[in-house]
Amino acid sequence: MTEQAPGVTRTSTRIAQAVTEVLQPAVWAAAMPVVVAVVAARTVPAGIGWGALAALFTAVVPFGAILYAKHTGRVTDHHLSRREQRRGVLLVGVASVAAGLVLFVVLGAPRPLIAVIAVMLVVLAGTTAVNQVWKMSAHTAVSAGACTVLALLVGPAPAVGVAAVGVLVVALIGWSRVHLGAHTVAQVVAGAVTGALLAAGCYPAVV
Repeated sequence: MTEQAPGVTRTSTRIAQAVTEVLQPAVWAAAMPVVVAVVAARTVPAGIGWGALAALFTAVVPFGAILYAKHTGRVTDHHLSRREQRRGVLLVGVASVAAGLVLFVVLGAPRPLIAVIAVMLVVLAGTTAVNQVWKMSAHTAVSAGACTVLALLVGPAPAVGVAAVGVLVVALIGWSRVHLGAHTVAQVVAGAVTGALLAAGCYPAVV
C-alpha cells in the first residue's frame, strides 16, 4: 500500500479541521433562520430582524451552553467528542429551540421561519435521542437537514441544483469528521440520512 507523504497528510488534516469548524452545527443554526427569514419576510430589514431573534434561540443559547460546559470542565471540547458528555448540553439546546418555536408561533412570524425552527427542533431532538446509545454525527445531521430545507425553500426548478450542491457539502463535512477520527463512516451517513429525512418530513408539514 502506498503511504501518503507527511506534508499531504498535514494538509488534508488542516482542511478537515477547517471544514469541521466553518461548517459546524452552530454555524448552520445561526445562518439558516436569517436566510429563510430574509426570503420569507416582506422586507429585508424585517427578515434580518426575525432571523437574528431566531438565531438567539437556535444558535447563541445552545452554543453558549456548550462553551460554558467546556469552560467548567463538563465537556472536553466544543464539538462534544465524547458521547457520554452530550446529553446535558444537547437538552439545553432542545429546550432553547423549543422555546423559540413557541415564541415565534405566538408572535406570528413568517411561516417558513417557523417551519425551519421546527426542523431544527426535530433534528436536534432526534440527534440527542440517538446519541444516548450511539455517537451519530450531529455535523452531518444538521447540515443535511439545512440543505434539505434550502432545496424545499427555493422551489422545484432550482431544487435539483441546490440538492446536488448540498450532497457535496454534506459529503465534505462527513469526510472531515471521519478523517479527524471523530466518527465512523456509518455514523456520518446515519446523521446525514436522519437529518435529511426529518427535514423533508417536517418542513412541508409546518410551512
